[in-house]
Amino acid sequence: MGKILITALIFSISSIGVAQTAPPATPPVATDITAEEIQSFIDDLPRDRVSDKAIRVIETTGDIQIGVFGVYRPDGVTGDVNVHLVDTTEIYYMLKGAATLVTGGTLVEPYPAPGSNNWVRAKAIEDGVTRRVVPGDVIIIPGHTPHWWSELEGEIEYLIFRPDPGKRLQLK
Repeated sequence: MGKILITALIFSISSIGVAQTAPPATPPVATDITAEEIQSFIDDLPRDRVSDKAIRVIETTGDIQIGVFGVYRPDGVTGDVNVHLVDTTEIYYMLKGAATLVTGGTLVEPYPAPGSNNWVRAKAIEDGVTRRVVPGDVIIIPGHTPHWWSELEGEIEYLIFRPDPGKRLQLK
């Protein structure tokens, strides 16, 4: 048992050295978005449709951008399935309301998203993972993963964090 722990410790320490990069010439500055700013932003989104807008998109170290998006979805507007054909992972953090989110599975009646070659839509998902999402829940959706709000229990508000290694998001 002791040899296993020592081996694991040596491996962990050596991995840290390999994973580190040189610090930037100018130290980065942290970005903060207050709860008040987030709620004000979401409150100002249109209420007659799904709104998914960038609150902030910044450059980070490691040659990557990250976006923080506020989303409002009115009651009854589940929308169709989304599949983003990119490596951007989406991290959902539910703020208000409750809904059923389905991920993975097989697309039912897929079709190209209007105006984009990096996105596919579909009418539904078969054999996906279904979960009820409530305030405080976090769901991590890797790029290329079908996802769909199949049922809403009223309006919902949530944040989406989008790490963007392809630098497709516009800085804000």
